[in-house]
Order: sequence, then structure tokens, then C-alpha cells
Amino acid sequence: MTRPFAIAVAPNGARRGKADHPRLPLTLPELVEAAAAAEAAGAAMLHLHVRDDQGAHVLDAGRYRAALSALRAELGDRMILQITTEAVGRYSAAEQIALVEAVRPDSVSLALREIFPEGGDTAAPAALFRRMEDRDTLYQIILYDTADLVRMEALQDRGLLPEGPLAILPVMGRYSGTGAGAAEFAAYLAAGITRHAFMLCAFGPGEAGFMARGAAHGGHARVGFENNLWLPDGSLAPDNAAIVAATARQTAGRPLARAGDLRRLWRVPPGVIAADGSCGTETTTVRITKNVQQGEMT
Repeated sequence: MTRPFAIAVAPNGARRGKADHPRLPLTLPELVEAAAAAEAAGAAMLHLHVRDDQGAHVLDAGRYRAALSALRAELGDRMILQITTEAVGRYSAAEQIALVEAVRPDSVSLALREIFPEGGDTAAPAALFRRMEDRDTLYQIILYDTADLVRMEALQDRGLLPEGPLAILPVMGRYSGTGAGAAEFAAYLAAGITRHAFMLCAFGPGEAGFMARGAAHGGHARVGFENNLWLPDGSLAPDNAAIVAATARQTAGRPLARAGDLRRLWRVPPGVIAADGSCGTETTTVRITKNVQQGEMT
């Protein structure tokens, strides 16, 4: 498989602090330093959380704009810069939508169950996705279990999410301390994550092994201190760049992707064959329905 393997780094997340790891970046200078080191180690994307002056997770448009400006000045176009809309129990779907509209980022992650809460408004988030399509925003939908995948595809069928394959982040394990399990990955595969362009996220010290399994199935990897602090040998990682470097050795023989590669592959599922015979590198068929699994293209 010649399809490039992309690594995203999630260097801090919403919950951890210096007590968890002294090199966990919280301030803007620390984030810029961590991003540059991760890019040099092989990361094609940064998954960005900003903190307030007390170090707490915050969805603040001004802080995001300042962070994106500083990161772009340091990195140029060598990394995709993705902001998070994670609610952490504090923010509503309406506030998450308002953040995306205020920042208009190049890329953004949105948890399906937060942006489309059960029993909640569907018109506003559906309109957001239409606007992001028009702006060519690289959005990624976070899924916490296979039920989220089923629901996401049901929303597609209803026209509330864009058709065709989507960029998804299946999550394994939880912040509660439960590490990712093999049964979770098997369940995601059985449910059909390969119908979409998937990037795995795995909590705990087994992270690298799951990234290798994902790579073997045509997926990509999101790693870093947000979800895991350890290297594959069980030792504490000195920094995020060390985790990225370890992940870069788990490519299943695939070349390492850079930011431009990931942009081309953003919505291309693993099974799509390009005109040049390679796997998903230059396909012109990006909007493909889930019937592709049965050999049909629409």
C-alpha cells in the first residue's frame, strides 16, 4: 500500500496539566515549541487546545486566533492546524458552533454526540456543516463508539451531514483511566470505519500498537499527551515529539505523510484506488456513498 500514513499530534488536551507531565504544553510559547518539535519528528497535523490564564480548557475565539497566528508564523504550511470544540461538560452545541464561525479555522474537530446531541436541534449543526463544506474546512468528526458511527451515517442518510465518506476519529479508551482495548478496534472495523477516512485515537500505553493496526488497515494516527504519556517500551515519554517519532516507526510500510498529503487524503477512505494505481493518493472520487463496500460507486 503506497497510501501515505499521517500522524496528528494532540499535545495537551483539555484535562491534563503539569502535574501529569512537566513537559505538557499549556502556554502559547510552549505550544509553538511542542508543535515545531512534533512536526520535525513526523507530524502532519496539530490538534490544538488553548487554555485560560489559570490553565483551564476554554473555547475562546481570541485565544484561538492568537495561537493559530503564532503557530502559522513558526510552521508556515508544514502542518494542518486543527482546533477543538470539545465541550468538557461546559459548552453547548450553540457555543461550539459560534466558536467555529468566529474563528473559521482551516481545520476543526467536532464530537458527533456534542454537536448533534440526542434530542437536540439538528438544523443549526446541519447548517454549520454546509457552511464548512462551502469554505473547504477540514472538519473531523469524533466518534466514541460504534453507535456513534451508526448514528453519523443515519444523519447522512437524512441529509443532515454531507454525503460520501467523512473524516472521522474513532476513539478507544477513556479519560477515566480505561485504556484502549482490542475489542474496541475490532468492533470499529466490523462496523465499517474503513468506509470513511479514519484516524485512530487510543488512550493509554497501548497507543502505539493500535496506531500500527490502524496503519495496516489504511488509517491514520492521532497521538500525544492528550491521550497517552508513554512510549511503546513502557517508559514515560520525555515529550510529545518522542511519541510522534515512535509512531512514525509504526507505518506498516507506508510512507510518512506530510501536511499536503493529508489534505489530499482528508475524505478518501482506505479502499479507494487512485488513477495511478496507488491506494487513495490522487483519487478523483471523494464523495462516495457507503455502498462502496458492496462495490458500487455513486
